[in-house]
Amino acid sequence: MYAIYTLISLVAQLLIWLLIIWAVMGWLITFNVINAYNPFVSGVMRSLEGLFDPMLRPIRRILPTAGGIDFSPLVLIIIIIVLKTLLLQDILPALM
Repeated sequence: MYAIYTLISLVAQLLIWLLIIWAVMGWLITFNVINAYNPFVSGVMRSLEGLFDPMLRPIRRILPTAGGIDFSPLVLIIIIIVLKTLLLQDILPALM
């Protein structure tokens, strides 16, 4: 049971950190701090966008942008935390 608990926690934390990295890289590209045409930067951004775009698309349909600011990554982080909490504190102990 401890292995499942640890695995769920690690995957949730990894998703949250990758989402934060993706958002910060997007800001850095927008403000021309990093070059979007760099092969490494574009590869990382395409990979992270491919990972998170299917998760963010339904949230973006529901949540309007506020002044050009996209709050969907923040909503996804909250959803990940809530799902992790539900799995680890309510569902997983009930199965064991």
